[in-house]
Amino acid sequence: MKKCTIQNQEKMDFAGNEALNSICTNLSFVGRNMRKFAITSCTENEGKSSMTMQIMINLARRGKKVVLVDSDLRKSVMMRHFDITMESEDIVGLAHYLAGYNTLDEVIYKCDIEGAYYMPTGRDVMNPLPLLDSEYFAAMLEELASRFDMVLVDTPPIGVVIDSAVVAKSCDGVVLVIEHAKRRKAEVVDAVRKIEQSGSPVLGCIINRVSVRTLSERSYYKNHYYYSNYGKGKGYGYGYGYGYSKDKENEEDEKK
Repeated sequence: MKKCTIQNQEKMDFAGNEALNSICTNLSFVGRNMRKFAITSCTENEGKSSMTMQIMINLARRGKKVVLVDSDLRKSVMMRHFDITMESEDIVGLAHYLAGYNTLDEVIYKCDIEGAYYMPTGRDVMNPLPLLDSEYFAAMLEELASRFDMVLVDTPPIGVVIDSAVVAKSCDGVVLVIEHAKRRKAEVVDAVRKIEQSGSPVLGCIINRVSVRTLSERSYYKNHYYYSNYGKGKGYGYGYGYGYSKDKENEEDEKK
């Protein structure tokens, strides 16, 4: 199996890691037969791809065998954002497999983190719906679920393109990443509606970029995990269905 290296692994302090543990623990206890999870957001720049990567790394370091599938065939930024380098210059991925050019083993890369595996998009596709809505995609996720403890599928924002709802049909559940104070209620309701129409349940949401002060003022503190000194001394909330944080200086790099 070919290998890849994640050069840019985002750092968190002790409290942040503990909060991330709560996210991964919740995912681990959603059900014995639930292994395929789509992670999406309402719109771009909400930290969805960062969260997906953090979950994969955390689960792998806890002894799980996890594969991250990048299904944003239109405009993926995961390889650039995390500076993922491949041992081979000939990079193939999901698009190549679904189009029948490569086998499944040829498009899965073993990461430099024990237990972590990555499937890139391989190339951008102008109209990926026929590939994602095919029997091959659903069968591929089933095969991955038989090989791995958990399959994480990073999808495009569900409020931007319908691809996420199509991907969700083949998953056991969906996690929605929402940036605090950015999304209107109507947008979140619409995102949930689209997910539910796919037939896949919404397992929960991760509220992103929430300040500790804001949470305290609104009496949310009983349902949040906190940590401080993450990114220039700022404090943020982080948790599964509670709160997640990301340094604002990195927002321009976030494309999902």
